[in-house]
Amino acid sequence: MNVPDQINLRAWRKSSYSSGNGGSCVEVADGYDVLPVRDSKTPDGPVLTFRHTDWTAFVTALRSHDLR
Repeated sequence: MNVPDQINLRAWRKSSYSSGNGGSCVEVADGYDVLPVRDSKTPDGPVLTFRHTDWTAFVTALRSHDLR
């Protein structure tokens, strides 16, 4: 997998489910071989990376309340 060393700050976007009130938000960066994910409250903190297929399966499970 191609994990970017530095991700362009403009590449990050907040989840469409974010309330925008400064609470807990997940941000993702598009355009990479893997999907970088971070906590918006700690932009200099760790970044997790997922295969796109794994992230899609995770989000699908969340939406269907099927987390086993």
